[in-house]
Amino acid sequence: MDKKLLDILVCPVTKGPLIYDKKKSELISLSAKLAYPIRDDIPVMLEDEARTLSSDEVDSYRKK
Repeated sequence: MDKKLLDILVCPVTKGPLIYDKKKSELISLSAKLAYPIRDDIPVMLEDEARTLSSDEVDSYRKK
């Protein structure tokens, strides 16, 4: 994921910052508790395509 792109992308729901999870190929929005998929190196920034994060996942990202 390009660092410059990550710097300008925000969560479409909350307009908050995103965390790049390279292992899962997702962009994480802690404020919305959503994970947006990255497919073929393209972030899919649609709420309908995002998966909801569990409380444990949110906590683990906050600790990083």
